Amino acid sequence: MTTTKNKRWNGKIETLKGDYLKDVIRQMETYGDRVQFTLGGSAQGPNYQVINSAGKKMAFDNNHHLLHPQDNEFTGSNATGVITLDQVKTALAGGGKASGTTRVGGVGSGSSRSSAAAVKAKDLVDTEKYAYFKNNRQMLPRGIEAHSDEITELMKKGMSAEEAFSEIVKRHF
Repeated sequence: MTTTKNKRWNGKIETLKGDYLKDVIRQMETYGDRVQFTLGGSAQGPNYQVINSAGKKMAFDNNHHLLHPQDNEFTGSNATGVITLDQVKTALAGGGKASGTTRVGGVGSGSSRSSAAAVKAKDLVDTEKYAYFKNNRQMLPRGIEAHSDEITELMKKGMSAEEAFSEIVKRHF
């Protein structure tokens, strides 16, 4: 006898049900414009965390209730990459066939995602960097955009947008 209750989610966004994605979108519209799913959830829908433009995170279980995540639940191979609200909406509208989101990371993703993942990672860094710049433009020094490549490199090394911008301000202004 095969049931979906004990199956682990496979990391493919197109396998998530439309109603589940609609509720994820509702939470994103309320709390933040990016989301990250845990790969440890059930096939019914994984746990996820919504991330706002300041990098603050709010986690939800697969029933969309607040969750206190375990320490490593959203790190490394336990979680997907960060996905934007537009990507989730595209996945919902296109039956989950959003460009670049067929496998969102983690288990079994291996080297087959090397160049596509690199492009996607750069897009995510650029999205986060732009969102931070847009929301904090008035507080940032003039000319900081000249250091855009340096900010990108810091973010690729693991810094949040806020940390990367702060580091550039310390170094050059």
